[in-house]
Amino acid sequence: MSAHEEISGSGRDAGPAADDPRRAWAEVVATARRTTADGLVVGTSGNVSARVGDVVLVTPSGVPYDRLGPDDITGVDLAGRQVIGDLTPTSELPMHLAVYRATDAAAIVHTHAVHATAVSTLVDEVPLIHYMAAALGGPVRVAPYAVYGSDELAAHVLAALDGRSGCLLRNHGTLTYGATLEQALDRTAQLEWMCRVWLAASTVPGRAPALLTPGQLDETAARLRGYGQRGE
Repeated sequence: MSAHEEISGSGRDAGPAADDPRRAWAEVVATARRTTADGLVVGTSGNVSARVGDVVLVTPSGVPYDRLGPDDITGVDLAGRQVIGDLTPTSELPMHLAVYRATDAAAIVHTHAVHATAVSTLVDEVPLIHYMAAALGGPVRVAPYAVYGSDELAAHVLAALDGRSGCLLRNHGTLTYGATLEQALDRTAQLEWMCRVWLAASTVPGRAPALLTPGQLDETAARLRGYGQRGE
């Protein structure tokens, strides 16, 4: 069976590259490179994946993103069996697969973003410093620490994601998901920015940041449902 047949055997939509595995892989690589360019990861830390049908295309373990090319396409099924490529998938594969099996995610971005990782060591939930928390489903939770690549960490992440599209991982980093890689990456950037704002405001001597109330966040969530351009 060809890579294309293996990936496109399901009708599940994974964005604009849903029926084109090579294009989907190119988007995975481009997104991974963006995480490095935007300072969200260092070296080969973090990982990116996209679901196409019942196959997950995922960045391989220990390979710098700028060295990945079309022939490095790496894919597994939802049970974790490698069905495309020869490179070993990311060590965080259990976390990615758990999210795909439990949610409607079509793309996942995991990073070791500096400010978000710092905040993960301080709180159990990101303080409501900005209304864009509504874009992630509400107050962002921090998943308890567990060793990377473990089923325990995957379970903690799923619990933290309940009703959310992003979370922090204690002493580790971030995970966000979306309907497209662009959306998942944007959510990662928003989460890192919110953490940076809270850390900056918290450093002012003698002052504590003003935080939003749950009701104010709910009001924003209602507005966001109608945000953006609408079809004719």
